[in-house]
Amino acid sequence: MSPAPASARTRVGRPLLSLALASMMDEVHAHSGAVYLMAADEPVLEMAVMAGLPRAFAAPWERVGLSAPIPVAEAARERRLVWVGGEQEMASRYPRIAVVLPYPFALAAVPVATASKVYGAVFVTWPGSHPPDLSDRERDHLNAACGRLAVRLERTVEDSLAPHTEPDLLASAHVGSPAGTLGTVEAARISQHSTSFVALRPPGDWLSFRLYPSTTGLSVRVSRARAVAEMSRAGPRPGDSPSRLVTISQVLSLAGALTEAVGVQDVVQLVADEIAPAAGSQALVVLGKRAGRLHVLGHRGYPDARVVERFDGLPLTESTPGTRALTTGVPAFFESRDQLERLYPLRHATPDGFAAWAYLPLIASGRPVGTCVLAYAERHPFPADERAVLTSLGGLIAQALERAVLYDAKHQLAHGLQAALLPHTLPTLPGIDAAARYLPATQGMDIGGDFYDLVPVDGLAAAVIGDVQGHNVTAAGLMGQLRTAVRAYTTVGQTPEEVMRSTNRLLIDLGADLFASCLYLRLDPRRGRAVMARAGHPPPLLRRPDGRVRVLDLAGGPLLGIDGSANYPTTEVALAPGSVLALYTDGLIESPGVDIEDALAELGQQLAEAGDLPLDELADELVRRSAAARERVDDVALLLLRADG
Repeated sequence: MSPAPASARTRVGRPLLSLALASMMDEVHAHSGAVYLMAADEPVLEMAVMAGLPRAFAAPWERVGLSAPIPVAEAARERRLVWVGGEQEMASRYPRIAVVLPYPFALAAVPVATASKVYGAVFVTWPGSHPPDLSDRERDHLNAACGRLAVRLERTVEDSLAPHTEPDLLASAHVGSPAGTLGTVEAARISQHSTSFVALRPPGDWLSFRLYPSTTGLSVRVSRARAVAEMSRAGPRPGDSPSRLVTISQVLSLAGALTEAVGVQDVVQLVADEIAPAAGSQALVVLGKRAGRLHVLGHRGYPDARVVERFDGLPLTESTPGTRALTTGVPAFFESRDQLERLYPLRHATPDGFAAWAYLPLIASGRPVGTCVLAYAERHPFPADERAVLTSLGGLIAQALERAVLYDAKHQLAHGLQAALLPHTLPTLPGIDAAARYLPATQGMDIGGDFYDLVPVDGLAAAVIGDVQGHNVTAAGLMGQLRTAVRAYTTVGQTPEEVMRSTNRLLIDLGADLFASCLYLRLDPRRGRAVMARAGHPPPLLRRPDGRVRVLDLAGGPLLGIDGSANYPTTEVALAPGSVLALYTDGLIESPGVDIEDALAELGQQLAEAGDLPLDELADELVRRSAAARERVDDVALLLLRADG
């Protein structure tokens, strides 16, 4: 496409963004909106202009990371329109926004992008009376308008120009509300639902305000609130002002974000994606302590990682701003490099390329657990209200970090225990090729009772797969006992039926009050046969050399651990060279809302299509294509056996 003539291009002096947003809102009858532009050198969206509401309502999202789970970032990231039809959907999909703005309203976020580049995104909102679905007309208007805006921005870039800073567009004149009532007034304008509040008229008269919003304005009924006046004569507290809403909104939003963090790296990533952009910083470091030394838990935004990592292992007795904030619990704010180097002269020798810093002590349960360092590319004043917000956020980060450290320790313990109980490798056996996969459930303790094994025995091979109920240490420990028992009974020469009976009696004798499913096979590849016994376990799949797959309907008995006198009859199955047996636990096929027969048929189809792959690739493919394995409500174990041709 050839460039447009200069006369057709957007003039720099024109309020490009404001006019585009106003026109867009008018076309779809939206009541508020904002335009975000991508930051020049970081994956951050910055609010350029807002219309219809004061910025106090969008303060937590004036600068948002491109990976943040909010509609405007999602629209830019995925280059698609994002629609949220109401309060309930907002709470379900974007709880962080719903916590801060618990009002009934609808929202659409649209990318501002050309075929080759994303320039930003736009969101617009409607009151709660908007239908739950976005109409085709509204969708087409929004997409077309954002497309036109992207082309205009592209032209300004080609001309080496940038849009001027533009004032926000309020839908109506500023509401002069009493202290603390801004949120109530603006909530009414967002949702167009009637609302009310009370306010003090000095020296001691309480007034009741009832608001009736409409598309053309806001009607207000004022009356004397006698009941409130009788309850309290106290006046407003000094320092209260509408701007306090910004502080509360930011803390609520970011607190909601931090509750989603699981491990330490999740905390670091959330601070980078949510807190650093909101605070206007360009880099961060999260420091922890262990054995009297400083440890770098994570960092973002530093071009040279060595600048940060040199602090790893530094004794806490060293005089640095990071160690001091951690050991004293006192935050430190440095508006310039001069301020920092005046107190810490050694920083002359270790420049990090930044010009201002906030050192926030992370204190949880009354003890310091680390320090969060926010770095700024330019001089940055820290007024009292910003210091208060950052200090509060430090406390929230500390609580999330404390939980994350405990989770990581538990996670490491669980995986270590699981690894110790499952075979490290499968033995190489003549006539049999084998591959296995194990995935712990993503719910609970990340450890469970699924197990598998492959055991050589007198020129033959025995294979077992099973599932002890539960996702905890007890289940894992019992699983380890059962796997050891099966291996021992196999080694002493018991038949498949005897192995199952002995394991059943052992489980009952252990008195664990847990049950287990199990599938046991004795393989004889030279004779092309397999003898199987089953205890309440999902049936295996057999893929023949011609690619056909069938479900093996095996005889069997009840779950292990129920009936000490139970018998487990065996079934003999032909195993031609090139055949593949797929043994699995129910976590591979069971997922909420999916019929088990349909899931089993789907697994058989996948095995038929991909069964000629090398076994390791086949195992990966079956796990990758399993919907149940992606959700991981339960543990997943898979054991594949191929008779060599």
